[in-house]
Amino acid sequence: MIRLIQDRGLEEQIKVDSAGTASYHVGEPADPRSAQAAKKRGINLPSRARQFEAEDFQRFDYVLACDKSNYTELRRLAGSTHEHKLSMLLDFDPSNPKQTSVPDPYYGGERGFETVLDMCQSACEHLLDHIIEEHQITPRDD
Repeated sequence: MIRLIQDRGLEEQIKVDSAGTASYHVGEPADPRSAQAAKKRGINLPSRARQFEAEDFQRFDYVLACDKSNYTELRRLAGSTHEHKLSMLLDFDPSNPKQTSVPDPYYGGERGFETVLDMCQSACEHLLDHIIEEHQITPRDD
């Protein structure tokens, strides 16, 4: 998503962060296989894992879950106040049925990470289009 935002010159208007609902990978970099698949596409994955906090609902307009178990946990944290900010990532890609989970790339064989990256990239492109339209965002003038 960061790369898509940069490609459109929107990094001043749109901020992105990533977090998990569990703490067992906090502080770790991206999985090397994930980083390698991204690198082949010219995408850098610089962030370190952190755990999602309830306060994140106040900091962000959109909170996206990649699978149903994370969605359930995020929905619990959101309560009725912030539930409207929560969506499944793949719901933004019309080629996927609603409430589709991003598959775990670890079980996808040799192409698992490539397939998941394809799915996420497509969903993020549609999400970015949605954000631009919904919030009437225009690229900055350089």
